[in-house]
Amino acid sequence: MKIITVILTMFILFSLSACNTMAGLGKDIQHGGEALERTAQ
Repeated sequence: MKIITVILTMFILFSLSACNTMAGLGKDIQHGGEALERTAQ
């Protein structure tokens, strides 16, 4: 029972950190696109 709880907790923490990483990646891509737009103008 303890092993299942530990695995479930680790999975939830990993999922939350992955979501945060993807949000950061999206912001980086957005900033890159904005820089390209400014350069094109």
